[in-house]
Amino acid sequence: MYVIVKPYDADWARRYEEESARIRAIFADELIDIHHIGSTSVPGLSAKPIIDMMPVVRDISRIDAYDAEMTALGYECMGEFGMRGRRYYRKGGDHRTHQVHVFQADNLEDTSRHLAVRDYLRSHPKDAQQYGKLKTSLADQFPTSIETYSDGKDAFVKELEHKALDWYKTAEL
Repeated sequence: MYVIVKPYDADWARRYEEESARIRAIFADELIDIHHIGSTSVPGLSAKPIIDMMPVVRDISRIDAYDAEMTALGYECMGEFGMRGRRYYRKGGDHRTHQVHVFQADNLEDTSRHLAVRDYLRSHPKDAQQYGKLKTSLADQFPTSIETYSDGKDAFVKELEHKALDWYKTAEL
C-alpha cells in the first residue's frame, strides 16, 4: 500500500455522509451514533484520503452478526484487529477508501480519544497544520512503507492525544 497524503478535500465530508448513511441502515437499532473521525474529518488538514468512521453501538458483541451485510457493502471484516472491544472494517483493499471502527457506548476511553483528537485539531489550526506538514513529509520520504510512515508519526500522535484529552476534559463543545 502506497502512502499518499493529500491536501484537505471538502469532498471528504460528502463521502462520509454518503457512507455513514449506508452504515446506519446496516446497524439500525444497534447504532447510537456515528462520527466522522481521523484526519479527513478536520477541515484544512492534509490526510491520506481514507474516510474513518466511528459507529457507537449499544452492544459490541452483536456487531459480528452484521458482517455479511458489511461484506456486501464492500468491507473486509477484521474483528478486533489488535484492539480489544473494537470491530474494525476496511474497504478498498490496497486502495483503501474507508475504515470503520465500531465501539460500544460505554467504551469511553477509545471513543473519547478519537473525538478529543478530532475536536482538538478542529479547534487548534496551528497544531493541525504542524501535523499535516509532518504527515506530508513522512509520506514523501517513505511512500512505500506504511510502517515507517506510522512510526515517524508515533511520538507526535502520542503527544497530540495527551494534549487533546486534557483539552477535551475542559472544553465546552
